[in-house]
Amino acid sequence: MGSFGVAREHGGVPVIDFATWKSSNSQEEKQKIASPLAKACATVGFVYIINHLLPHEKVTEAFAWSKKLFDLGQEQKKLAPHPPGHVVHRGYSWPGLEKVSNSMGDEEDTELVKQLRKVSDIKESYEIGSDKYAEQPNVWLPNDVLPGFRDFMTRFYWDSWENAKMILKAMAIGIGLDDEDYFLRYHSGHENQLRLLHYPSVPAAKIEDES
Repeated sequence: MGSFGVAREHGGVPVIDFATWKSSNSQEEKQKIASPLAKACATVGFVYIINHLLPHEKVTEAFAWSKKLFDLGQEQKKLAPHPPGHVVHRGYSWPGLEKVSNSMGDEEDTELVKQLRKVSDIKESYEIGSDKYAEQPNVWLPNDVLPGFRDFMTRFYWDSWENAKMILKAMAIGIGLDDEDYFLRYHSGHENQLRLLHYPSVPAAKIEDES
């Protein structure tokens, strides 16, 4: 394992190890993780983060709840439908509701853009946020449809925010800011989004027939 936060690379993507990150550490110690994190974001654009604040057991439980959700029948899942339009991103989106391409605009080949917008996305998703963010109100399943789902996902959302705060602090240090809390002044945690995704299998013939 590397001594400066980078444990290894996985498929060309840097792996950043937060195992030694502690709030009581000196700036020099934090810099050993923060610098490679910032460098990876600037040069690769993606990172794997290991040994973060979310225990493996909690992540496993989140995936288990996600499976329970997507195993429900369509009519049950549609009791929490994604609101119409492109402003509010909450609730359940069923296969085909979204498009593979969001390309709308100024491309020269307008016919290609039109064709891309016809291709439906086969995934289904469920989007969750802060219950206190009025601009993006949550759309929850009735509790009797999946008891415990809302309670767990609400806790998981805020547990994930604690993780995000740690990463934002590391990013601030990594790009050379004196105040590690700089980004936290602009992020309250209420504007974030937790998105559960499921990609069901699709017959090859359906993919080949899409235009």
